[in-house]
Amino acid sequence: MNLDDWKSQIKRGTLEFSILLMIEKKQRYGYEIISELEAFPILAAKESTIYPLLRRLLKENFLSSFWQETAEGLPPRKYYTITEKGHEYLHSMKEEWQSLLAAIDTLKGEENHGESAE
Repeated sequence: MNLDDWKSQIKRGTLEFSILLMIEKKQRYGYEIISELEAFPILAAKESTIYPLLRRLLKENFLSSFWQETAEGLPPRKYYTITEKGHEYLHSMKEEWQSLLAAIDTLKGEENHGESAE
C-alpha cells in the first residue's frame, strides 16, 4: 500500500465523523459542507461522496433535513440538522476518537492527548 491509499482509507473512516461535527455546530446545506471540507485536503470530498453519505445519515435518523428558500432567483437549499439520535451517535464517536488518539499517542511515545495540563 502506498501513502495515497492509506490517506484514502483515513478519509473514508473519518468523513462521517467530520460531517456530523460540522452539522452539530450549526445547520448546513450540502454544498456548504463540501466547500468547508475543502479547507482540509485530507477531508475534501466530491458531491458523489457527500450526498450519498448525507442520505444514509438521514435514513439512519442521525440527521433531519428541511428546505429553505434562498435569495431571489436561486433554488431553495436543503439544510441538515443533527437529531437526538445523531447527538448520541456523535458522542459515542467522540469517545472512540479520543481512545484512538490516546492509543496512537502511546504507540508514538506521547501521553495525555487532548487533555489540558494542570
